[in-house]
Amino acid sequence: MNDEGDKNAETLDTKVEVRENGPLLVYGTLQVTLKDGSQEVKNKTTAFCRCGASSNKPFCDGTHVKQNFVG
Repeated sequence: MNDEGDKNAETLDTKVEVRENGPLLVYGTLQVTLKDGSQEVKNKTTAFCRCGASSNKPFCDGTHVKQNFVG
């Protein structure tokens, strides 16, 4: 994916890390659009659910540990 010409991509410095048997960690500043259309700006580190069992989707709430998520 090429983000040349996308002004937002030029100003954001982000890193994505897939944690073994855990969440997707995104480091940096990002804007998250939720399913109801509302938006949140997240700074520093944001953990996104990969197991599908979080009560706080799209964010991780640690449920993957209880679910013995493997991925």
